[in-house]
Amino acid sequence: MSGYVGILVSDPWLHNQFTQVELRSLKSHYMSMKRESGRLTLGDLASKMSRLKVVGENLTEQERASFIQDLYQNQDDEVDYEFFLKIYLKLQAHASARTGSTGAKNSSAFLKAATTTLLHTISESEKASYVAHINNYLSEDKFLKRYLPIDPSTNNLFEIAKDGVLLCKLINVAVPGTIDDRAINTKAVLNPWERNENHTLCLNSAKAIGCTVVNIGTQDFIEARRHLVLGLISQIIKIQLLADLNLKKTPQLVELVGDSKDVEELMSLPPEKILLRWMNFQLKKGGYNKTVTNFSSDIKDAEAYACLLKVLAPEHSNPSTLTVKDPLERAKLVLEHADKMGCKRYLTARDIVEGSPNLNLAFVAHIFQHRNGLSTQTKQISFLETMPDDAQVSREERAFRLWINSMGLSTYINNVFEDLRNGWILLETLDKVSPGIVNWKIANKPPIKMPFRKVENCNQVVKIGKQLKFSLVNIAGNDIVQGNKKLILAYLWQLMRYNILQLLKNLRFHSFGKEITDADILQWANNKVRGSGSQCHMTSFKDKSLSNGTFFLELLSSVQPRVVNWSLVTKGVTDEEKKMNATYIISIARKLGCSIFLLPEDITEVNQKMILTLTASIMYWFLLKQGGDEKGWTSSDSENSSQSEVVSNSTTDDSASESSADENGNM
Repeated sequence: MSGYVGILVSDPWLHNQFTQVELRSLKSHYMSMKRESGRLTLGDLASKMSRLKVVGENLTEQERASFIQDLYQNQDDEVDYEFFLKIYLKLQAHASARTGSTGAKNSSAFLKAATTTLLHTISESEKASYVAHINNYLSEDKFLKRYLPIDPSTNNLFEIAKDGVLLCKLINVAVPGTIDDRAINTKAVLNPWERNENHTLCLNSAKAIGCTVVNIGTQDFIEARRHLVLGLISQIIKIQLLADLNLKKTPQLVELVGDSKDVEELMSLPPEKILLRWMNFQLKKGGYNKTVTNFSSDIKDAEAYACLLKVLAPEHSNPSTLTVKDPLERAKLVLEHADKMGCKRYLTARDIVEGSPNLNLAFVAHIFQHRNGLSTQTKQISFLETMPDDAQVSREERAFRLWINSMGLSTYINNVFEDLRNGWILLETLDKVSPGIVNWKIANKPPIKMPFRKVENCNQVVKIGKQLKFSLVNIAGNDIVQGNKKLILAYLWQLMRYNILQLLKNLRFHSFGKEITDADILQWANNKVRGSGSQCHMTSFKDKSLSNGTFFLELLSSVQPRVVNWSLVTKGVTDEEKKMNATYIISIARKLGCSIFLLPEDITEVNQKMILTLTASIMYWFLLKQGGDEKGWTSSDSENSSQSEVVSNSTTDDSASESSADENGNM
């Protein structure tokens, strides 16, 4: 405990600006500086702080010295630890302001990177923008209306977010139906357990819609870590704003491309890239000669905006917008134009000229949502209707994509069929699942120009799969390079299943080295439900009776009796009742702590693969809570041994049939 107490600070506000890891790091730096001369004065800081991130990297020693001298007259004053932290924060904010105005890399991002650097200042402009968004979209929420509107000039946002309700509701605005409202704990005052459940539900649901939540925990919400909370909010809002940037939601986007090959390429692009392509498509109509490649430096002069809005809404155009010389004045005219269009916007003219990437992206997305200027009569749209649209393939692609992204790899993927083709991300995923299994000496790191280098990576992927005893009939590395959807999904399913079984094996203290089978999971689930006094039973992961959700509600209740509110459960007879139960199951499983990526349809339609992952995730959570030490759930007697063989073989055969080259096989 002494080491922990030693890094605490007495000032609560100051304590909330840092994580414990950062306080330890800064304490170490502070003690090192002090040891060098026995004492540390204000005059010493400029040279000694060169070793610190952000402050040392983005400010010269002279700039640091000048800034400190402006703040404090007596440079001989001794600096204690808390005084050091305060000066560090001020220098950090100064460095952030300087780099932000030049569009440098330290401007806030959508939390794609790990959040363990020492830069934790937040953009007040972004905070104000997100607060305005929340006030607009959640103003009618029955529970939150008592707290709204939030004042953007205060830190009330972070206080209101502490109980997790606001973030859960915001996720549902971004992707409706993600969280069942019945699973959110909504009371005026929540106890610590209920609050923690909301945070856990929020984080697991955020992962399930595509947010990167590596290094964010429930404690960060409780302690109102502003940079982490705001980073998550920005990701959720981004997902909402870009939701229409795909051909399913906006088939008119097909106008941006020529033939079917171009359509497939467009479908594989991340939404930000589609938004840029749309913007350049409209700018070309208006005679704008430059190509916009980002939402920062390329639009700082507001000329692109002026041209874009003139193309989309010429009736509100102001001739002086393009002739005015001051970029700030032009940006103001652009926002006036947007207002006349009725386009919601949450940024200022200053945000445009300073190149705030998050806010500019949000602004362009709002413009697209309000008026995209695309034709509704192109013959390409009818071509789209002839393209195959396999709903189950789409759902499985989504589940595997979100699962891979949840691992915090170096690259965020938007489409498994395109983004995995060079083999690199698959190798990274394999290394996460089975550390040390990849031979990195022979791996080729992106960008990879030569096709045979991609094949080399994918050949190693297939080789490792065989090493892990995957069923890979007729799969070669080139199939992955070519983007063969059926074979890629078959590989990813076996990789996900292997990961689940290994996690369970590592938790089980009585395995004696024995591999966990699908039947062990099946038997465990049936034993738990039977032990709770229920008559429900699951014969296999394909059991059609699972569609009403009753078995999984009984299973969740057996591992945590208080988690299911049975008064909210339907009979599961009609399709609507089944879907309501399925949505509730997913939300309360996430609320417990299960990291799952299935959709309600996977339960109602009894998707064998996703049913297995759901059951295994509940089992993993329960055993983790128990310390992995629970006897009597393995398939040991002859009857269970026989059942194990049947169930395990059925899943293996399923994988094998999918990974074969037989085109008549179904997913």
